[in-house]
Amino acid sequence: MPSPHSTVSTSPPILQLDHQLCFALYSASLAMTKLYKPLLEAIGLTYPQYLVMLVLWERDDITVSDLGERLFLDSGTLTPLLKRLEASGLVERHRDPQDERRVRITLTPVGRTLRDDAECVPACVLERSRTSVPELQALTRQIQTLRDSLQS
Repeated sequence: MPSPHSTVSTSPPILQLDHQLCFALYSASLAMTKLYKPLLEAIGLTYPQYLVMLVLWERDDITVSDLGERLFLDSGTLTPLLKRLEASGLVERHRDPQDERRVRITLTPVGRTLRDDAECVPACVLERSRTSVPELQALTRQIQTLRDSLQS
């Protein structure tokens, strides 16, 4: 029986929350971040730090600007993140010898070793998603296509 305070929606379906792609993406992102939190705490990283480390494990010794482009982050957001990672002994920042205006980021030996500890994270996420690898890969490609369309 409906609550005496509830009302029937007068909003058209196009304006209902559960019909909004933006809300589906937002709430899925919140759920994903919540899933990652304990996994990453176990290896001493926050979610944004994990993303930085993923890029560096893929391609070490890159410029801050290249890292920002890869993560869709501006330098104002990225610089404090990198400072914390540097203070943790995972990365080093240094001026590019060819162009002193550019700062390069490299992994330390500890940062490289952390990759081994992080290898369990994707498997845990896969298990919790109750989705097959091909399904997750297809979903990832769809979301990337959407992101790219929205940015152009």
